[in-house]
Amino acid sequence: MGLPTTRLCVQRRALLEKHPWLTFLLPLLVFMLVGTLEPTPDAVGGKAVGLAIPYACYPLVYTVKIALTVAAIFFVLPGYLAFALRIRPMALVVGVLGVVAWIELCHLDLEQRFLVPLLKWVWLDWLVDLGTRSGYDPLEHLAGRPVCAWGFLVIRFLGLAAVVPLIEEFFLRGFLMRFVVGSRWWEIPMGKANGWAIVLATLVPMAMHPAELLAAAVWFSMVTWLYLKTQNIWDCVTAHAVTNLLLGVYVVTTGHWQLM
Repeated sequence: MGLPTTRLCVQRRALLEKHPWLTFLLPLLVFMLVGTLEPTPDAVGGKAVGLAIPYACYPLVYTVKIALTVAAIFFVLPGYLAFALRIRPMALVVGVLGVVAWIELCHLDLEQRFLVPLLKWVWLDWLVDLGTRSGYDPLEHLAGRPVCAWGFLVIRFLGLAAVVPLIEEFFLRGFLMRFVVGSRWWEIPMGKANGWAIVLATLVPMAMHPAELLAAAVWFSMVTWLYLKTQNIWDCVTAHAVTNLLLGVYVVTTGHWQLM
């Protein structure tokens, strides 16, 4: 049993070294592809592939998404561990300030108040709706099954505070910001960036959060500053995790499920 396992580990490392993009893109691709199947309160899931997944099935779809993404994370784990795990107190500070900024800017709802009316003139207001979150409250929808409700809430927090920060930051800082700096991007040190890298590190996340454009612009700019300051990707992951964890706590305690 030991020899085949060792051989598989060696083959995996060789694959990751031959194709460095796998470490930074594979988990996010899995997360996003399965995420296309998620239903929302106003739309069934999986319409693009001919499915009609009802909103009641959201916990199942989300759980499968997290399970497959975690499997992808474990597959590329040697690539993650190639970067020294150092976390500075500054990352915690940015994470705390970040959640305050995110919540306040989201509550202003400037996108719906000002951007959507403008986009309607060119029939593009649907772009903002693409960022509509599930807003699924397990404590309400699974009220009759408290074990299921709290069990799913644990999975939801795992995705929110552990999986998402890891895969998004490794994509943004580990791949995107280095990809635009040089052709052999995987050899570029963390923290080295040019103008394009800094701009894209904000524009791409804004495109990924169309319903929260202003919050995304401010928050991801803060983490880009942290990245340039510390030149350490794990500080970015930590700040992201702290923000998302506190956001989740805020949502559960206040009932603003539209933020999740």
